[in-house]
Amino acid sequence: MAAASRDLQGLLAGLDPTADVAQRHIWLINLFDWLRGDRASPQAAIGRVSLLLDAVEARPELRERMRAWWRVFTQSVDLTTLLADYGFAPRTAFVSELSERLRRKILPGTPETTDASDLFRMVLPGVFDAGWIALLDEAQLARIGALLADATVDADGSPRWRHTVMDAVTYCGSQVVAAGFSPELRLRISAEHHEARPFHALMADLDELREQMFEQPAGAESDEALQAAFVAFRDRLDACRASASSVYTHLEDNGISVGLVFRLRQLRERVLRIRELLDCLMSPVSAPSVARLIGKLVLAGGERNSIRALVASNSSMLAAKVTERSAETGEHYITRDRASYLQMVKKAAGGGAFTALTVLLKFGIYALALSAFWAGLASGLMYAASFVAIQLLHLTLATKQPAMTAPALAARLRDIKADGAVDDFVDEVANLVRSQVAAVLGNVLLVVPATVALALLVQYALGQPLLDAAHAAATLNSLSLAGPTALFAAITGILLFSASIVAGWTENAFVLHRLDSAMRYNPRIGAFLGAARARRWATFMRTHISGFASNISLGLMLGLLPAFAGFFGLGLDVRHVTLSAGQIAAAAASTGLSVLQQPALWWAVAAIPVIGALNVSVSFYFAFRLALRAHSVSLGDRARIRSATWARWRSRPVSFFLPA
Repeated sequence: MAAASRDLQGLLAGLDPTADVAQRHIWLINLFDWLRGDRASPQAAIGRVSLLLDAVEARPELRERMRAWWRVFTQSVDLTTLLADYGFAPRTAFVSELSERLRRKILPGTPETTDASDLFRMVLPGVFDAGWIALLDEAQLARIGALLADATVDADGSPRWRHTVMDAVTYCGSQVVAAGFSPELRLRISAEHHEARPFHALMADLDELREQMFEQPAGAESDEALQAAFVAFRDRLDACRASASSVYTHLEDNGISVGLVFRLRQLRERVLRIRELLDCLMSPVSAPSVARLIGKLVLAGGERNSIRALVASNSSMLAAKVTERSAETGEHYITRDRASYLQMVKKAAGGGAFTALTVLLKFGIYALALSAFWAGLASGLMYAASFVAIQLLHLTLATKQPAMTAPALAARLRDIKADGAVDDFVDEVANLVRSQVAAVLGNVLLVVPATVALALLVQYALGQPLLDAAHAAATLNSLSLAGPTALFAAITGILLFSASIVAGWTENAFVLHRLDSAMRYNPRIGAFLGAARARRWATFMRTHISGFASNISLGLMLGLLPAFAGFFGLGLDVRHVTLSAGQIAAAAASTGLSVLQQPALWWAVAAIPVIGALNVSVSFYFAFRLALRAHSVSLGDRARIRSATWARWRSRPVSFFLPA
């Protein structure tokens, strides 16, 4: 501590209120570097704060010099911008915001600035600063306040910092009003909130608060009027936030864009910033509120400069954009009683039987001996057509379900804090797992006999097996559990998840741009199709657009991934449980009964449950994680969900496989 004291004496000797801007700011940066020390612990920084205060208070001349320095500093630097705008991203575009953050990281900043935000970033750059600032006790905060008190006073006799904070509230309030008046929000706010017009009166309430705070004489009546003005403004601010939140209730009808989510989140953060600023103004003892505000500014600045935070924020916006759509579709894939369970089995059986035809067409494409790309494209288009046909026939392909049902499941976490919400959620998990098991079994148990029957029919019609001995053996070996099948199955799970993202994005865009309304009412389309047919097509596309996007994208990815991977020398392939089971059945039927004595058959058969489990679990995992991010579920709530799910598994494992 003696060494720290010597360093402090040298630092205080350099305190010069008459120095130029750069030197004054360099001194401030050096002061906070000294306070941080070696960053051993926040408590050590607190000790250095006390040492600084003791040294300044012991010397009246130094105390006056410190006040003079602070007076010059507040007059030369615009603190209002720091309080109102620091931590807020001005751009909705990901690329431009990323380039701005990279610029800050690569290019050095200069202390020769009157922008308080740039200076704040150099003075308090990290989370460590927020930690030790939060530990300052009331006595230390009071000493700091007394040291800087009355250093700057306006004409009305009130401290200038109060006017600065009120100006920051005004700037933030204007941003809230601008966001509320933007067409994206204004046209989507519910009718009830729109009629209340909270954004129209916000600035008038703020003007009343400013008048009561600075222009009215002191007294008991004035204090009551000030408190009433504060309550009125605070309630109006809450009404603005509630009005903006009503937009979320109309996503199903109106869709959502990244720009809209950005505006809503920025509006919410602005409201929170206004509350923090008002705490500084209205608290009887303002120093603790100011310290909390500074700590939050430090954290906001760290997040504002973080590339990782930018990626996380944008992925969260995209999650909110697609999961609402996927949740709506995924509800159809969850069975909750015996009747719907049996219906799922029947649909899955039909889907498995239809997939047998898909397997036959796949081998037909291979027989054409096309180049890798054209074979992949042909396979992808064939898969897409097959999956769309399964959709239009109201059948089920099991592995497409998890990525759709995960958002529907996560949507039930919105009220996770309510009594019984965790148990209800675990019931839904059991319903979902049971539905997946039924669908996979229905697909696999029907695709095998259907493929064998088709293979025997082809053999009878052509007089030769569907596959020759070499191709049949190669098919079984490629699907062996002893090979990279598990890896390929996990990759296929990622493709299934990606298809759900495409589905959610496409349906959201369809609704956002009101294409169903355009198809129904556009004069040119009506003249071409006729009014009645245009209405039918609009309804049909609104109902099926998500499935079309998912099926077509999944089919193309399954077909083209091996071709693109081969171009880069990567031996990647896909393993879809229903298609793989059909291929094994085709190879076995082509080989004959002797295949039962071949270990390759049983290695391939053993891979089927592994492929199914990985297809389902990987796609569900990614979709569920994305949905959790969209709904901002905390780590504590996630732990509660895991423990409750494991408890259900130990007590009632059968509920995950069979309905009650």
